Amino acid sequence: MKYCVFDDRTKDYLCCYYSILDNMIQGMEGADVNDSVSHNFIVQMIPHHQAAIEMSDSLLQYCSWPPLRRIAANIISSQTKSISEMCRVSECCCEPSGCCDLMLYQRQQQNITHAMFCEMNSARSSNNINANFMRQMIPHHLGAIRMAENALHFELCPDLIPILEAIIVSQRSGVQEMQHLLRRTGC
Repeated sequence: MKYCVFDDRTKDYLCCYYSILDNMIQGMEGADVNDSVSHNFIVQMIPHHQAAIEMSDSLLQYCSWPPLRRIAANIISSQTKSISEMCRVSECCCEPSGCCDLMLYQRQQQNITHAMFCEMNSARSSNNINANFMRQMIPHHLGAIRMAENALHFELCPDLIPILEAIIVSQRSGVQEMQHLLRRTGC
């Protein structure tokens, strides 16, 4: 079996990534959930988006490749906007959901987040920081898509629905771009 010996830049990048990932997991698992699907989505998606912003900020310290710098800047911009929108609607989006809806939503949400955490923790790492970021961010984006799609199966605050739809569209676009770049670089 071939092992990769990481250079110092990669070690620094990976240490920062795993710290952000751990904080995201703690933030999502420790979110103050209640009896509202809409509220629960918001309080768990905000630390998810915040992690993407921090991961992108971290990448920008190491990356000079214009296509990936553009993707990171787009992540920072779109997810900052999404956090702002979720905060704006959070107070009006706390109507209680039915007990059965809430249980089904939370069960699926836990399955989605657990799979995402595992995929992000086990993303293959090499001395190519650009490829590392994309292999880490793709499951992060896929997790957001799945979480938003899951929430859309339930009765939600009407103000939240366009935010979920925007998350799905922007994250799908980001996944496609990163998959294309990974194929192009052969990583």
